[in-house]
Amino acid sequence: MRGVSNQPGGYDDCCPVVATSALSAEQAETAARIFKALGDPVRLRLYSMIASAADAICVCDLTGAFELTAPTISHHLKVLREAGLIEGERRGTWIYYRSLPHSVDALARLLDVGALEASVAT
Repeated sequence: MRGVSNQPGGYDDCCPVVATSALSAEQAETAARIFKALGDPVRLRLYSMIASAADAICVCDLTGAFELTAPTISHHLKVLREAGLIEGERRGTWIYYRSLPHSVDALARLLDVGALEASVAT
């Protein structure tokens, strides 16, 4: 997916702190897609469950935590995947998900309050 890689021109290149430098249109679009994916309470919980797991977590372990149908959970996982927050790996009949920390790290740098405070102090 464009915009969430460690490659030149990828998401890592779009991480100025918003309060100290303006984002390009492409940078803003990439960040907004991730914020939108995390803006839904179900997706935020799903992402939290996946990111906090010690290893990849089976979709079968995720669906039981919600009073939602399997297709609805699959839709939310697809949104997280398309935003570059998680990846899935098929193992037999199940899909196991793991978080992609570089995308959230990039957002953390984008909103880095410490960097903002340092720039104000100088």
